[in-house]
Amino acid sequence: MTNEKRAELLVQKYGFDFDEISKGEIRNLIEQEIECFQEGSSEYIRVLCGYLFCLGNIADVPLLEKAKHGINFDVGCMIDQEWIDSLKNGGAENESIRSRNEIIDSFVAYYKDFTADADDGDDEDDQGAGACQKRELDHPAPCI
Repeated sequence: MTNEKRAELLVQKYGFDFDEISKGEIRNLIEQEIECFQEGSSEYIRVLCGYLFCLGNIADVPLLEKAKHGINFDVGCMIDQEWIDSLKNGGAENESIRSRNEIIDSFVAYYKDFTADADDGDDEDDQGAGACQKRELDHPAPCI
């Protein structure tokens, strides 16, 4: 399954009622993805990190930074530094950071109708997990 499809399924599963989304579950999925990153697009981990930003606080900054800087350059580019900076400053708007509410609104607007491209260029649909077993959203398998 491509990362775009995984992202689409994630959005379908969780939606955007942030009061109903388990922050612990999102953190766990990010940690699993860091450990067993599926090559291809970075869309899946970007959605996870976006969810953590929307649910999180300053205590979540180290995990977002680990995801941004600990996988590869492409992932680092996909995870918004603004999310990290906003959590660090308590969501206050300044000359280089939008307000937390504006950032959340932007995240929701981008992903609310997100669908995976029919041809996203990743022909390794079920082979991209590398050293990890194929994972399903509800029952992720550990690395082997």
